[in-house]
Amino acid sequence: MKVYKTNQGVLIENDHKFYLIDKEWDSFISDDAIYDNTLSLISKLDPIENSATILNGSLMPPVGRQEIWASGVTYYKSREARIEESKDAGGGDFYDRVYNAERPELFFKSTASRAVGHKQDVRIRKDSKWNVPEPELTLVITPNAKIIGYTIGNDMSSRDIEGENPLYLPQAKSYDGAAAVGPCIWLSKEPISMDAKINIQIVRKGNTVFEGETEVGQMKRKLTDLVHYLYREMSFPFGSLLMTGTGVVPPDSFTLDHGDVVNITIDSIGTLSNTVA
Repeated sequence: MKVYKTNQGVLIENDHKFYLIDKEWDSFISDDAIYDNTLSLISKLDPIENSATILNGSLMPPVGRQEIWASGVTYYKSREARIEESKDAGGGDFYDRVYNAERPELFFKSTASRAVGHKQDVRIRKDSKWNVPEPELTLVITPNAKIIGYTIGNDMSSRDIEGENPLYLPQAKSYDGAAAVGPCIWLSKEPISMDAKINIQIVRKGNTVFEGETEVGQMKRKLTDLVHYLYREMSFPFGSLLMTGTGVVPPDSFTLDHGDVVNITIDSIGTLSNTVA
């Protein structure tokens, strides 16, 4: 079952049928029993006929007052990239330790006001010369630390800034238009399959200039462990979204350019597409 946030209400897709419900987003997405309760709710409704119009003109990022957080160095590929980019600054050992430590790297990524949704523009920093997208499975978590769904995240990153000094990570990761999420939240009673594919395609002037793929199961850490550490000493009254790290990293010679289109696809969820402004 897929849930879309729109300016006309919450749009539910189930069994190829669409239902529009008048629910306040933050309370709706904070429900530990959202899957069963939503099924019960739409069983009493008639499907709508104008879903395509709503999705094309009214779609919003699937986040309200939830904070967006992110995890770092959860894939071996990410570990290798971080070590390489920071070796001149003496940070290589730093990231190796993070990868192998019991405690994961967690950092604040974005508020809803700085985030963008499907078919909206992401940005690259004006003071950075080496920028990449990071395709990430993103957890949707209730105030009670329950994973109730999944969405797609693009953790835009300025690799030269982070590589200059690991302490610059907040500037490399958090700025206007640095987080994209969407297009929907996939609700599931069962955890996402470890075989689920995460694919990224970057298109420049009509040509694919980078493409890569990984699987959720390539992640070193358990999803529940990431949530445990995030909620260990913090409360989230409206829940949270947590990007879980990237396992696909473009080569060091690659950097994003204005006008590039970034398409990220995750099995069962769909495709998040953004243009670099």
